[in-house]
Amino acid sequence: MSFNLKMNQPARLSLLLLVAAALVSTALALEQRFAIQPMSQTAIVGTRVTLPCRVENKRGTLQWTKDSFALGANRNLSSYPRYSMIGSDEEGDYSLDINNVSLEDDAEFECQVGAGAGMLPIRSRKAKLTVLVPPDPPEILQGRVLTTTEDREIELECVSRGGKPAAEITWLDGQGNVITSGIETVVEPLPGDKRVTAKSILKLIPKKEHHGQNLTCQAQNTADRNHRSARLRLDVKFAPKVSVKVTHPVDRKIAEGDEVKLSCTAEANPTDGLNYRWYINDEPVSGEHTTELLITNATRAMHDTIVKCEVKNVVGKSEESETLDITYGPRFKDRPKNVQAESGAQVTLSCDVDSNPPAIISWLHGETSKVIANSNNLSLTVSTRTAGRYICVANTDGFTVLTAEAQVYLKGPPDIISRLTQYGSVGENVRLECVVFSVPRPDRVAWSRNNRELHAALDPEVSISEEMLPEGIKSTLVIRGAQSAHFGAYNCTATNGYGTDVAEINLRVQDGLKNLEIIFYGALAAVVLVLLVACICFCRCKRSPKNLHHPTPTVLVDMPEKSGKLSDRSSNDSDLKVDIRTSSSLSNVHEDTSDRWEDRSDVPTPRLTNGGDTIYRYSADYTEPTLPLKSDGANNNGYVPFVDYSREYNPPVAPPRNNYIDPQYSATYGNRFARAAPHTALPTPAGMTSPPGRVSSPPLQPPPPAYSATVGRNGSIAAPLTQSRMSSSNSLHIMQPGGPVGGAAKRGNTLATHV
Repeated sequence: MSFNLKMNQPARLSLLLLVAAALVSTALALEQRFAIQPMSQTAIVGTRVTLPCRVENKRGTLQWTKDSFALGANRNLSSYPRYSMIGSDEEGDYSLDINNVSLEDDAEFECQVGAGAGMLPIRSRKAKLTVLVPPDPPEILQGRVLTTTEDREIELECVSRGGKPAAEITWLDGQGNVITSGIETVVEPLPGDKRVTAKSILKLIPKKEHHGQNLTCQAQNTADRNHRSARLRLDVKFAPKVSVKVTHPVDRKIAEGDEVKLSCTAEANPTDGLNYRWYINDEPVSGEHTTELLITNATRAMHDTIVKCEVKNVVGKSEESETLDITYGPRFKDRPKNVQAESGAQVTLSCDVDSNPPAIISWLHGETSKVIANSNNLSLTVSTRTAGRYICVANTDGFTVLTAEAQVYLKGPPDIISRLTQYGSVGENVRLECVVFSVPRPDRVAWSRNNRELHAALDPEVSISEEMLPEGIKSTLVIRGAQSAHFGAYNCTATNGYGTDVAEINLRVQDGLKNLEIIFYGALAAVVLVLLVACICFCRCKRSPKNLHHPTPTVLVDMPEKSGKLSDRSSNDSDLKVDIRTSSSLSNVHEDTSDRWEDRSDVPTPRLTNGGDTIYRYSADYTEPTLPLKSDGANNNGYVPFVDYSREYNPPVAPPRNNYIDPQYSATYGNRFARAAPHTALPTPAGMTSPPGRVSSPPLQPPPPAYSATVGRNGSIAAPLTQSRMSSSNSLHIMQPGGPVGGAAKRGNTLATHV
């Protein structure tokens, strides 16, 4: 009986695969095979390790091999006491057990089953047993202590032998921090052994900080994670490490004039034989050098001075410095300067002040005292509104405010400000002065008479000199042995790049009587003043205890006030104020320029003081009576010969009673001029008339007689007034009594003398 099966192609393939799988399963179930094979392992020397091996359908003989060398078929492996096959035949377990692993166990192991009962032999995969060996304790070859010098490179070598794998070596500094730089590692195998030697080389530049520190070398590997270590102590010789500081003042705030102490400390190895040396701005300090430096007087010039201390030992030297910070008050390095400019020009006023701490700079407008800037430099556009006086104010905390002035001048034509009437005597050397205010200074000042210019080279009887003034020039025409023909009108012409000014100056004959009066009163006042001071000193010394100190009368010098402010004639007990001025035509100025020139006068006005109270007698603004001309006719350059009247005159003694004035010493006793009507003008000298259009100044009360005196509030005797002195010492002609005759006078009545 047969079947005819008809199947398609895919069905046939599926059937064939099922049949093949069934046949393979049957064959496998009948052959020997490994259920568990050994695997590579790692073991530490002295430990125990097991290599697994389990076989199914075992038919042949089973054995283990080590590096392809058979160990034996018996389970006890009697030839290898530390080896044995553990497990049971029923379970097919033939695992290899290795006790007390040693370095010789580091090998490849394999489990093998031989052929049997028609079965083919089988082998397991190879299993690598890696044996780990801890390294020997590390050793630093340089020993336990190393002496070295700072900044010289050293090499430290740490060795750890016998490790498997090679030891890992680590360096630690004195603080326990790991050193990571400058390390080189070398691994060398031991001959005939699987172990190695590890070397770690540390390259180090020792510093002062390393002195006395212990450097530690640690070694370990995977066989033993408990590191082993070795230590080395560094003895570093180093140059001194210097520290400088201010020890006095304690707060280190140094003021100008303070005593300053600086201390120098040095840390060094070795410390024997340290040598100290001090420098100021790199200049060695003389004297014995110790650990301290004393500066007895700190000046502003020493601000920012570098004080250096140098210390030396056998290794070398080092230094440290301290910069002095000295506080001091403001002082001008460059004072503000006057500037001249045309209208519309830009100008800058500079105020350079040196102080510590730096000064706060402010600029004030002189006329309004308003703050217009807060910087060192003040920039202005010059005009009639901005021209004038400016004040620089420097304010440093804790110090006196410092001020300085500067003028901004608007350039323009010159202005002649001399008196238009000046005086001289026949036969004397007479001076005519032409004072010119001019910004810029005049290019030329010329004198002429009767339309003819005067030249010293062409006119032997005259000479012309010029004196530069801060804001102009003074030209002086000197006429030698003046005759009647020389008196009259002279023209002074000043010219600069902006214009010209011309003034007619009249030379008049001076009444000679006034000269004798000046001589008389001047000499008398000097004598009385000396006697007065001597009397006050004598009285005070007599009244005061010997051990009690009283201030002696002093003479205070004040800058002159504007003319006409010294009048104080209303009281007989008024204080004495002696206003001594040298006459000059510089005082002969126009009325409209008073403020400009009066403030420039630098002639001091002495004042007699006693115990702080200023004693005034009377003002200088009186008209002196005329006296006869001196008879000798000699030229004394404006100075009155000294006459010592003290030998012929014994001053009266002041009455002891307070608030009592003896009529004999009153300001009006025996003085016919003082008893006259207060506003009665003196007669005009012969031949002199007031020019038209000019009003003479009202006559002032003449001085008291020569020997008059008053008793002040404090009992002191006041001296009579000496002659007035103008701001120039080179006056050459006499002023008319009773005020100016020609031109409006800017200043009060003053006296010009002849030479």
